[in-house]
Amino acid sequence: MEGERIEGDFLVIGSGLAGLNFALRVADAGKVLVITKKERSETNTNYAQAGIAAAIGEDDSPSIHFQDTVRAGCGISNEEAVRIMVEEGPSLVMRLVELGVEFTKKKLPDGREVWDLWKEGGHSRRRILHAGDFTGQHIERVLIERAKEKENIKVFEDFIAVELIVEDGRCLGAWVFDEKRRKIIPFIARVVFLATGGGAQVYLHSTNPSIATGDGISIAWRAGALIANLEFVQFHPTSVYSREKRERNFLISEAVRGEGAVLLNLSGERFMEKYDERKELAPRDVVARAIDKELKERGEEYVLLDLSPVGEKKIKEKFPNIYRHLLENYGIDITRNPIPVVPAAHYLCGGVKTDVNGRTSIRGLYAAGEVACTGVHGANRLASNSLLEALVFSDRAARDALEFDEPVPLGLRLRFREGKESIERIVLVHMRERIKKTMCDLVGIVRNDYRLSRALRILRLLNEEISEMFSRVPVSRDTIELRSLSDLAYLITLCASMRKESRGLHYNTDHPEPRKEWERETVIG
Repeated sequence: MEGERIEGDFLVIGSGLAGLNFALRVADAGKVLVITKKERSETNTNYAQAGIAAAIGEDDSPSIHFQDTVRAGCGISNEEAVRIMVEEGPSLVMRLVELGVEFTKKKLPDGREVWDLWKEGGHSRRRILHAGDFTGQHIERVLIERAKEKENIKVFEDFIAVELIVEDGRCLGAWVFDEKRRKIIPFIARVVFLATGGGAQVYLHSTNPSIATGDGISIAWRAGALIANLEFVQFHPTSVYSREKRERNFLISEAVRGEGAVLLNLSGERFMEKYDERKELAPRDVVARAIDKELKERGEEYVLLDLSPVGEKKIKEKFPNIYRHLLENYGIDITRNPIPVVPAAHYLCGGVKTDVNGRTSIRGLYAAGEVACTGVHGANRLASNSLLEALVFSDRAARDALEFDEPVPLGLRLRFREGKESIERIVLVHMRERIKKTMCDLVGIVRNDYRLSRALRILRLLNEEISEMFSRVPVSRDTIELRSLSDLAYLITLCASMRKESRGLHYNTDHPEPRKEWERETVIG
């Protein structure tokens, strides 16, 4: 396919916090092309309820934040990356304030106004800055407004990356599907920045929006980039249970438990004290496994999250959006009734392997945010470190990319072959559901060797079938996302099969203890 092409200095794939922050940081140095699958605000950033962690409290420090993060990471966090994040984070968060982000404040008895910091599971201090209970949405809106003010930034909505363009080990752009015109166009740039977010839609129950299908990880892996730590899938312990099929499970922020909410079984008994002395404020992997165990032992479909200890006044003040959403969409008044909750796939701690400057193993290709693996999270992400990691490492990637001045070579041979055979949509839907069910049944919160080996066989065959089908049929959003989910499911399962131990978010009943020889990343490529 030859003809139309779009050229710029920087190509940003994704429009969440990482993508928009990178775009803003490089905009004065050249033309920035931002492609996004849907409306630019439809991202995981937009759904981040709680907030962004930063050591700015009087009783806090980067060193304490460092210790909390490394402790949650279960021995395999990249300590250099963690130190960079906690030390550079506070000033970058304050730069968000300068851009117009209004984090919530509170007034002290002496009349002073200070940040209203929340505490979440795994944190030893109150350090979560928030904007009400929909922080991500507020940050996203502000960054979009700032991006609109930059003449050098052009955003392409309803554009989906299909393949990276790589020649002689150098990334030079991407083949992109224009969904409205149903046309594939090459986007050429001297620097490509991946910020496509995660892929928790690979599971049946997910807190992510429908666009979170792992596209960035998929295209990077097929281009030859190294992938790391994908066995560590974080399941949010408290997503709202519903018998109705929904695109995404509505999650209940960890901050709710930080303010005193407790977990009960259907007999009305607290159970977290059986599993961890920190009870409801234990790290997410501990809480999610505890709920999973309770459900399996008792044969029940959900547990209850009781907010009565928080109090009606504080619920309405601190969690107005959660209160309103559950009342309007589920008919639950959380000031009077407990919330039925279950764990749901929420966040990928692994992804495209990068260094501390966002560089991948492919020259000219950078990545940050959930699509990337800096090693910060190790085997388990500390709550509200995700937005901080995206902010810090997109900033570092931008600084490094500004120094990357290799020109795009002349005479690029750009050809993309698209299949012509028709395919019924029901076939694509069936394959998608089979991937999700396989992941849910065999590669979930608790795993074992047999289930993983069976999943690997199923997913390897599916992956081969879907790859072959993709070469024969016209490109569409459905086929792109199906191939991305297939690749991601296979990579998660492959990583999980390789790690013969239990650590953090990866729990294998055949290898229930951590092992010294596995105090390292799982890298594939």
